[in-house]
Amino acid sequence: MSHLTSHPDLQPKDPRIHINVLEIPEGGSSIEWDVQACGSFLEDQGRWLRLCPDKEVPK
Repeated sequence: MSHLTSHPDLQPKDPRIHINVLEIPEGGSSIEWDVQACGSFLEDQGRWLRLCPDKEVPK
């Protein structure tokens, strides 16, 4: 997975993370991390387009 930067400018405060443990068909399991909320979130309309002008906005 590619990242926007190797040096993020965010210091997360009070993140809420949902963790899914999934069984995979080949046996074993996989873990999926999903940030549900973060107290340090600031809306920055258009940031994705400024940082990644040639990429589709994630859905």
